Parts: sequence; structure tokens; C-alpha cells
Amino acid sequence: MLLTEQETLRRILDATEMLAAEQVPIGEAGDRVLANTLFARIALPAFTNSSMDGYAVIAREAGPGMRLTVVGEQSAGPAQQLRVKSGTTVRIFTGAPLPEGADAVLMQEDAERSGDEIIVRTELQPAENVRLRGGDLCEGQKIGEPGMRLNAQRLALLASQGLSRVTAYCRPRVSVVVTGSELRKPNASLGPGEIYETNGIMLSELVRESGGLPVHFGPVPDDEEAHIRTLSEALRSDVVIVAGGVSVGEKDLVKPVLRKLGAEIELWRVAIRPGKPFLFGRLGRKLVFGLPGNPVSAYVTFVVFVRPALLRLQGWSGESSARTKVIAAHPLRNPGERPHYLRGKLRGDSFALVGPQESHALFALSQADALVRLEPNQEVTEGETLEALLIS
Repeated sequence: MLLTEQETLRRILDATEMLAAEQVPIGEAGDRVLANTLFARIALPAFTNSSMDGYAVIAREAGPGMRLTVVGEQSAGPAQQLRVKSGTTVRIFTGAPLPEGADAVLMQEDAERSGDEIIVRTELQPAENVRLRGGDLCEGQKIGEPGMRLNAQRLALLASQGLSRVTAYCRPRVSVVVTGSELRKPNASLGPGEIYETNGIMLSELVRESGGLPVHFGPVPDDEEAHIRTLSEALRSDVVIVAGGVSVGEKDLVKPVLRKLGAEIELWRVAIRPGKPFLFGRLGRKLVFGLPGNPVSAYVTFVVFVRPALLRLQGWSGESSARTKVIAAHPLRNPGERPHYLRGKLRGDSFALVGPQESHALFALSQADALVRLEPNQEVTEGETLEALLIS
């Protein structure tokens, strides 16, 4: 009996334990997942400052026609210990600390300057054109928690606190193994019935996009000793992904070889199209995935089952893939008895199939940027709304 997609993913994630955490330089932490809770120790802004080039003033003395004497100049940088008193102003620039006594900044285009004096041209309110200390972030406010992805803007926030290192979950080392005597490396000459190997480069890039560190093994021929030798080395990694050799043919050696090497096969064959001959097992805490050899099947099973596990290893607590609502550009149909992931292209919020939907159709996959899942025997009419999984 085939396992459902939902049960398969549940069992995989239940078996996946987060990796250890490590200290990393903040400049190398991009796309890592934070492993601890962080609180602000510096307010943002750290001091009250001007948001404009202009003049620091006392708001109630800055009405139209009023004259103020310029008593100094404050640029961004160290405070000059200037003070604004009644009838005076300080020339100030964006980001500069607000002088003592001032409570607003008059924009330079709203002032007419003559020598050491300005004439105010407009009304001004207290705190106008001023960034108040702590207006964005207060000391003690939470700025990070376990499971948070360290993207560019979050790293900038952490850098604002003077942090040079952060504690993030380790990135998994992932062995990518492809099998098949018909496979050849790039630049090799092709004989009858031979093809260039493509799954390795595709899966290695998918691993990299998922935060893993791929180790790509060359094609393994359909020979038991070659399988034992390669998989023994591959099992030194945190995760092993094998493409091909997981079905029921005489040359499908992955399952028996994994068992010989001590791995436990926890599930095999899933009710999904493309990708039915999918395998998951473990060797201790190491995860082992067997993917179909057809490239589209390998791609879909990676996105649906492998990527969530790789992200779980790294402490990620969010969704493994972005999803969006789309409108069918034409009728869609799944006449089969398994859920079917259809490959298509988005134009705005419109989804249209691209190319043939067979599991070998690599060019069509290369043109797709979204997957739509149809239930068994489901039919979708043109203009109907459905959910798409974004893959680019």
C-alpha cells in the first residue's frame, strides 16, 4: 500500500533532529537560522537626531517671519555640545544629534538665510523632522529568536547592536549520489544508449538553496561493489540523497546496499505523481533519501520531502516553500489515482502549464516557476482559484 504524501512528510520530520549550533561571524551568517534569543542592548535611534538638513530650533519660536541667530553647526558625528536658546538656532544635518534645548528641525528650504541669521517661512510643530531616541527600538526589546532566518535586513539589525558573531544552527553536509550505468560526466563522449548525468548538479544546487553543503559524487554504475564503496563514503555526511536505483528492477541496488551498510529503511513508495518510488531511511541520526531517477520526479520529491527535512535540521520553523493563490489560465485535469504536481509558469497571478508533464521532461521543468497540486480525479476550470507552490 502506498503511503500518503502527508503521512510520509510527517514521518520524515518526526525522525529529523536539529543539528548542533555554532558561533559564526555575522558576515558569514547569511541565510543561517538563529539558535538563541537575542535582546536589544542599544536603542534605535541611539540618540535623538535630525531627519533633515536644516536648523535645530525651539518650535514655538519658529513661526513665519521670525528671525533666529545661527550660533553653531552640528554635522553627523560627535556632538559639539551646542545649545539652542531663545532667539537662536543651530545649523544641523541629517543624522546629527539634536542640540540641547532644541525640540524640532526647520528644513533648510523653509528658511531664508542671511549671514548669521535666518528668517522662518513656515509653522513648525514640536518633534517635527526629529528622530526620537528609541523611536524604532528600545533597550531590552526582543530582536531575534530560535528558528529565525538571518536575512539581509535582520543581519543589519543585529549589526546595529555591535554584534560581531551570532549563534546559528550548523548547515548539514549532504552527499548527493546518482546511479546508473548509462550516465556519463560532462565532456565525456556518449556511446549508444548513454546520456549525460543531470540529477547531481540539479540536486546539489537544490541542497545549496536549502542551506546545505552538497558533496556531489560522480555517477555510480549498476554494480553492487560500486554502490557499497560510494555509499559507504557518502554516509559520512549528515544526509545522503541518492537519485535512481530505488525502484523494483534487478539493477535497482540502493535498498539492499543501504541495508547491508546498516541503514534502516523506514518507508518506500509514496502516493504522489511524479515520484512514487521514493525512499526514506536512517543510519543513526543520519538521514537517507532515495529519489527516482527521472529528473522531474527527483525535483518534485526533493521539494516536497527533502527540503523540509534539510530546513528542520537547521532549526527553521517556517514554511519550506512559498505558496500563493493563482488563477488557472486554462482547464487542468488529473485523471490518475495519485495526487499530481503539475509544472507551470506564472504571468501575474495566472498559472498555465508549460511543456509536457511527463517525468522525463527536463526542458519543460526548466521553464516552470510554480507547481500546482491536483487531487486524484480533480478537474479545474479556467478562471478557478487554486494554490501554487513557487519554485523559482
